[in-house]
Amino acid sequence: MAPSTISPSHVRDQVLVEIQAVFSKNGATLADYNLPVPTHTLIEQLGNTLLREEIAYDIHELLLSAVNMEDQLNPEQKKIYDAVLTAINTDKGGLFFLYGHGGTGKTFVYKAIISRLRSTGKIVLAVASSGIASLLLPGGRTAHSRFKIPIDIHDQSTCHVKKGTHLADLLEQTSLIVWDEAPMAHRNCFEALDRSLNDIISGDEFDGAYKPFGGKSVLLGGDFRQILPVVPKGSRSGTIHASIARSYLWKHCKIFYLKQNMRLNAAGLNDEEISELAMFSKWLLNVGEGKIEAIAMHEEEESPTWIKIPDNLRVDPNEGDIQDITSAVYDGLSSMYSNAEYLKQRAIITGTNAVVDELNAHILSLIPTELKTYLSFDSISNDDSASADMDVLYPTEFLNSLTFNGLPNHQLQLKVQSPVMLLRNINQSIGLCNGTRLIISRLGDRVVEATIISGSHIGSRVYIPRIIMSAKESKWPFVMKRRQFPLRLSYAMTINKSQGQTLEKVGLYLPKPIFCHGQLYVALSRVTTYKGLRILIKNQEDEQKFYTKNIVYNEIFDEL
Repeated sequence: MAPSTISPSHVRDQVLVEIQAVFSKNGATLADYNLPVPTHTLIEQLGNTLLREEIAYDIHELLLSAVNMEDQLNPEQKKIYDAVLTAINTDKGGLFFLYGHGGTGKTFVYKAIISRLRSTGKIVLAVASSGIASLLLPGGRTAHSRFKIPIDIHDQSTCHVKKGTHLADLLEQTSLIVWDEAPMAHRNCFEALDRSLNDIISGDEFDGAYKPFGGKSVLLGGDFRQILPVVPKGSRSGTIHASIARSYLWKHCKIFYLKQNMRLNAAGLNDEEISELAMFSKWLLNVGEGKIEAIAMHEEEESPTWIKIPDNLRVDPNEGDIQDITSAVYDGLSSMYSNAEYLKQRAIITGTNAVVDELNAHILSLIPTELKTYLSFDSISNDDSASADMDVLYPTEFLNSLTFNGLPNHQLQLKVQSPVMLLRNINQSIGLCNGTRLIISRLGDRVVEATIISGSHIGSRVYIPRIIMSAKESKWPFVMKRRQFPLRLSYAMTINKSQGQTLEKVGLYLPKPIFCHGQLYVALSRVTTYKGLRILIKNQEDEQKFYTKNIVYNEIFDEL
């Protein structure tokens, strides 16, 4: 495909927009210096910071990058690349799904498409269902923050976007939406965006015919072998029903498959390493698709789900479970505890937050730097549902004892040089989003200084303030507010939080078997080679010693 050309008038307008942005910061305008104003629609974009942000790219650099990446696409990747660009260039729109396991180059395809379109001045909104995945996309955001998707989602939800707002104008002028890790988002999220786009885009030219996402081109991507939408206390059927594959949108979706493992083509690998990598990749896929031979441990089990872990991946308990998995993953910790490269490439992964806290506390105790403890300020939100006697019924001491998913604990213990994970989106443009890993460099009374070690802004020094976070659980008749640093130690993390991470050394600690679809596959696939994976299973019965559960909802693959 020949490099796209940009009209001189468009280049002129882009330059004038950039000059105006500089002038605006200093209280001046283009007219003050007898300069022409942008023509076409860009004059309306000067006041729209969202639009300005999406067109403020180096077009020449993007064009060079697009041409380079286009030359590297394999036939599978080129097929989806051409299909998306054709849909946009012909203004036909379309809904596409890019399906492939880790290592097949989904992110590379996204970047190639995004670079090509942005190099021609088109607007592409790159989002992901998780903060970690969004950082891998150029200009990426989480889908909830970009489209203002409600947290409490239901079948009739719409995004909090009104006509005439800056975000509505941005959506109207968008040529493509790229949404990574789509299978882990609830189908209602996509349907809410679909309703909102159809409402925003409908106008004089609206012919009454339904078009998915208002006729916009949308590229979804992900792997249904991974964790599906989290449905609180949901059943197997409820989880499947919440998937995008069960949405009314799915019938409009054209599916493209990536099967070639690009990691096998990495430079510097010898024949033995390629063979080992291929075998490990095949084993992972079999785990993800439930094709590993399984047995039933108990008569009441409906189907066999227990699989044997290979001997070369297993850690046998010796000193104690936590001590042994720590030694296997954080070997040399006493001398390497402050080495950012060492810390960012390893983590222990487990199933629940309670075990994560136990692991993190143990490893933190091994670090020789000074411990600092931060206590949160907890209160009950004064909303309409809160009764006057809530403070009496639920005193501060009780609120301090509560733990919630996504919230730091009341007592947060940290040390300089310890790795932490951010629990809230603070500023995604500089890499501070939910799931970002950092290393603490200074512990102040009101702010924590840290260096980013994951995502697209590795090495950046940032400052994390205390913020107020809210949480609600069905068993409590109130919304709790907690003012605390939005941080959690990340020597260990939950399997769900690890999705999207790529590490060189991973310890999978299973004091209890996994309990939902895709968890084992996600945990095992955080590493690129089996040499970096160690597994410790804590089973009470001897016959279960080398076995763990692998839960796969096979019916999710029926739509593929």
